[in-house]
Amino acid sequence: MPILVTGGAGFIGSHLVERLLREGHEVTILDDFNEFYPPEIKWRNVAAFRDDPRVRLHVGDITDLPRVEQVFRDRPLEAVVHLAARAGVRPSIAQPRLYEEVNVLGTLNLLECCRRLGVTRLLFGSSSSVYGISSKVPFTEDDPVSTPISPYAATKRAGELHCFTYAHLYGLQVTCLRFFTVYGERQRPEMAIHKFTRHIWRGEEVPVYGDGSSRRDYTYISDIVDGAMAALARPFPYEVVNLGGSRTVALLDLIRLIEQAVGRTARVVHHPEQPGDVPITSADVSRAEQLLGFRPRVSLEQGIDRFVRWFKNEYS
Repeated sequence: MPILVTGGAGFIGSHLVERLLREGHEVTILDDFNEFYPPEIKWRNVAAFRDDPRVRLHVGDITDLPRVEQVFRDRPLEAVVHLAARAGVRPSIAQPRLYEEVNVLGTLNLLECCRRLGVTRLLFGSSSSVYGISSKVPFTEDDPVSTPISPYAATKRAGELHCFTYAHLYGLQVTCLRFFTVYGERQRPEMAIHKFTRHIWRGEEVPVYGDGSSRRDYTYISDIVDGAMAALARPFPYEVVNLGGSRTVALLDLIRLIEQAVGRTARVVHHPEQPGDVPITSADVSRAEQLLGFRPRVSLEQGIDRFVRWFKNEYS
């Protein structure tokens, strides 16, 4: 099946492309290789498959509608996995307009090309951040999501709403996957597990915002890819599904796990809490299990060990 993966050179996207190729699909990639983090990292991500004859790699921006339409017309497509986005809560607070343009207008461009050119299936990479500050845990897909506390979260929720509108009006089959704190090999360098590992390995200070009691539901990359592949195989008229590890871990406990895997002690330095951060994320994945057969397989301990081995090999 020919599939377009936007953001296919990124962390999650490159892992998904590898799985799609292993399972015999043709893949078109659209990625802008922007400067959010060093573009050479993305080029390394795609090095293993960029010369595969089943892969067509396009450099372009999802906010450029003519360019997106050109990619759609490059070859017939049966499905789109839309992962391209400006990521991160804190940078979105500094650049809210940029996040709106990329994450909302860019998503609208993808939906519009699907409508115009007859592509009927789309997966949308959403985020647990849409739940905001919720006192009810774990988070279920039916919980209220009307109070995002960062521009990033607001843009992801807006993307979900646009997806629903296109499903309702034009018959596009859309599944929105709410990812919970994805980690693993090739994780972006500014993300917590990568950043903490790097600082601990180098003997540098490890910045902790708040008292370290905030909790996250960490999800290993292969589990996320499993969920995405299952969603591709089972389209719905419109659906929203949590993909998470179903276990919350305090920040200081996460650092201890990384210390054990690295074999060095963290020099933790506390800073004030940051705006936009939530105290906890926690995924109820019963809908994913029911609809997709999804069940997280990789424990945090296993995933941290795998990541640290990759990190040492990549950066030592």
